Amino acid sequence: MQNDPAFRSLPLERQQRLRQRLQHFSTLPPQEQLRMLNRMETWEHLTPQQKQQARQIFRQMRQLPPDRQRMVMTAVRDLRAMPSEQREAVINSDRFKSIFSDQEREMMSGATRLPLAPPEGGESGTRE
Repeated sequence: MQNDPAFRSLPLERQQRLRQRLQHFSTLPPQEQLRMLNRMETWEHLTPQQKQQARQIFRQMRQLPPDRQRMVMTAVRDLRAMPSEQREAVINSDRFKSIFSDQEREMMSGATRLPLAPPEGGESGTRE
């Protein structure tokens, strides 16, 4: 990084944050590093509109209480492993309507439409 003119032109505080992030990355297990690199690669291929949609959805998710965030994220991961027709049917099912609010199901629907990286470990199945 020190030899990169673009890096050297950054404010010192930004350089320090990037060094810290790189140091943290280097301490991660290889599988976690690969997962992060895959997510970064996927993000680079999203259109500006898709990036904005993803930011909006995940900003809404962060406003949920932690237990609801976990439930919604687990459901999104499980839903993404399904074919799109089945996914929409599950999101609109009476079961999901009894578990999740309309807003949460809307977030799930939006998140599952984004072309994001596949679920970690290829896991599937519903957890509650």
